[in-house]
Amino acid sequence: MATFLHRAARWAFRKRRTVVLVWLAVIAAAVVGAVNAPAAPEESSSMPGIESQQAFDLINERFPGAAADGAQARIVFVAKDGQQVTSAGNRAAIDQLVDAATKGPQVAQATSPFTTDAVSTDGTTAYATVTYKVPADDLTDASKAALDKGIEQARRSGLTVEAGGSAVSSQPEQGLGEALGVVVAAVVLVITFGSMAAAGLPLLTALLGIAVSLAGITALSSAFGFSSSVGQLAIMLGLAVGIDYSLFVVSRYREERAKGRPAPEATAMAVGTAGSAVVFAGLTVIIALLGLSVIGVPMLTKMGVGSAFAVLVGVLVALTVVPALLGFWPNAVLSRRTRKATSHDGVPTTQTASGNGAQENKVGRGGKAPLGVRWARFVTRRAVPVLLLSVVGLGALAIPSLDLRLGMPGDEAKSTSTTERRAYDALADGFGPGFNGPLTVVVDTKTAHDPKAAVQAVSDQIAHTKGVVSVSPPRFNQAGNAAILSAVPSTAPTSRQTQDLVRSIRDERPAIASATGADFKVTGTTALNIDIAQKMQDALAPYLAVIVSLAMLLLMIVFRSILVPLKAALGFLLSVGAALGVIVLVFQQGHGAAAFGIDETGPIISIMPLFLVGIIFGLAMDYQVFLVTRIREAHLHGEGTGQSIVTGFRHSARVVGAAAVIMMSVFGAFMTGGENLVKMVGFGLAGAVFFDAFIVRMAFVPAVLALLGKRAWQLPRWLDELLPRVDVEGETLVQQTATPDAPSEPVAVPYR
Repeated sequence: MATFLHRAARWAFRKRRTVVLVWLAVIAAAVVGAVNAPAAPEESSSMPGIESQQAFDLINERFPGAAADGAQARIVFVAKDGQQVTSAGNRAAIDQLVDAATKGPQVAQATSPFTTDAVSTDGTTAYATVTYKVPADDLTDASKAALDKGIEQARRSGLTVEAGGSAVSSQPEQGLGEALGVVVAAVVLVITFGSMAAAGLPLLTALLGIAVSLAGITALSSAFGFSSSVGQLAIMLGLAVGIDYSLFVVSRYREERAKGRPAPEATAMAVGTAGSAVVFAGLTVIIALLGLSVIGVPMLTKMGVGSAFAVLVGVLVALTVVPALLGFWPNAVLSRRTRKATSHDGVPTTQTASGNGAQENKVGRGGKAPLGVRWARFVTRRAVPVLLLSVVGLGALAIPSLDLRLGMPGDEAKSTSTTERRAYDALADGFGPGFNGPLTVVVDTKTAHDPKAAVQAVSDQIAHTKGVVSVSPPRFNQAGNAAILSAVPSTAPTSRQTQDLVRSIRDERPAIASATGADFKVTGTTALNIDIAQKMQDALAPYLAVIVSLAMLLLMIVFRSILVPLKAALGFLLSVGAALGVIVLVFQQGHGAAAFGIDETGPIISIMPLFLVGIIFGLAMDYQVFLVTRIREAHLHGEGTGQSIVTGFRHSARVVGAAAVIMMSVFGAFMTGGENLVKMVGFGLAGAVFFDAFIVRMAFVPAVLALLGKRAWQLPRWLDELLPRVDVEGETLVQQTATPDAPSEPVAVPYR
């Protein structure tokens, strides 16, 4: 692989104009496709294989035209202090809204609170339900405008009117996001490289990558069902890895130039060595993201595919566009000292290569060794306390993850500035928290001897179940072989008690079916979210096992070792546990939530842990490869255990640290706005990168390697012969091009 990338980089360096033109054509094609593509669909919570989805399918089958997934708006009316919603004036205003809503476009029916007993006991609150013929995705602007107009007219009567439900959706506030992440990344790159050009090149290529990936995702949004969240997450991940991958290549290029290699050969060596690590790291991220598709959750699959596409584009840009741009400006990315010492033909002088450049690797400013070198020496001398402290610290942070509770937060998690949240609160105050998440029960009476008696038996049993406030009268279909009931819990939709209630109702099913011959299924938004959460929780451990096993195999191939992969897997688990623990602390338990702009705490979004595990796996492999390959390279050159760790940190610690800060900045910036899922993912990934890069890779890894010594790099002979060889370090290239003055291919334009 290293040899192939070496040749590809030399070609990209020579044919730089062709490479740039091809990528500009790709951008143009993607943008044209995005502009002409239909609008992206809204998120869908459908999921095959769970009871709630089976119940939805049964409703669509037995109640044709009812649209089980049809949009619904619940309009809540609250009278002024001392008044009743049943007073003549308030009642007239409510009836007027219901009548207008009934005549609205795409409306299936609108129910009045005065005919459905939807008035609170104290008479201060009431609600009307508007059901549409189509899902929320297919509602037209005219339908939404008609509903908004009716609500505004009702408010003029003096009533407080709020609306919630799938038909009512407010756009989340947009934060600084990408812009803030790019600004912080630029500052970090300038500090790291000491050159505006060197800092600008990774930013430029990363922006190119996300432009292509975002335009491509937008162009395919209708065909593949990509929603806005898919695009946001793809930008987040694509921007982070795009900057990092280009950063590693540019850093290695500067290192090769400091050794005395001419620009074409330095570019080829940088891509052949650092580029090999980029390919490996990128593939691990892509595999982990695509692996989300095996779980069987459409939403999760789409997020994984979209993000994997963004990572793939980032890898391709780093391997092609970066060497092409280095061909245009081979000296601009070098440090000022190296540029001054570079001869007119673009080759650093012998003094720079053998003296200043080498010296810069050994000492930092003011004659001191670089911080990474000093830290590596500290860890190798105090390996046991560093190891214990890192393991105990991350383990302590992981403890809250044992209380992980999954769910799909609804309107209760939105800001109080939204009408959905105010409607939720008003309904909970007037009727109890369970009214915000009624359970829908569909009864299949096809095999029952007396369908009406069977449905009544189901209704009576559910009504007497502890935790149920009320059960609505049954509504039969025309064929008389199915009926729908609505059961209102006494607790909030996301509470543990409601989860237990759904399980209790389902546990009663065998006895009822045996006595009546009728079967029933529980569904509705609340039950659907509970089922999704359970499926995600059940899939977490197997998915984690697959990811860890894959990491072990890949790292055994790369590092020709058993203990190093074991160490990496343990470090990965520590990072995952700590990241999930911190998420639970903030988003579920509420510790420090206000400081991060979190309005409401509650269960962790169901797909979050699986998505987080997949991404953390890829990022952990990034730092593992870029750091440990340099340590192994020094070990292969004959250095002792402690010295090889110091050498590896000398070459890679600063770059890995800069890459981690950039990733944390990009991920953290997405907490300034956007949807809850994006904010939670941004927070979780920023924390995971910190734990993995600065604690696991910078403390845990060198401490373990120092304690293992030479045993870390041992591999049984039979396994060594069995595993394929992948030259990620580019050792073959180093041997082939050991002489810096080796002839290189001519360059058509003079160096600037």
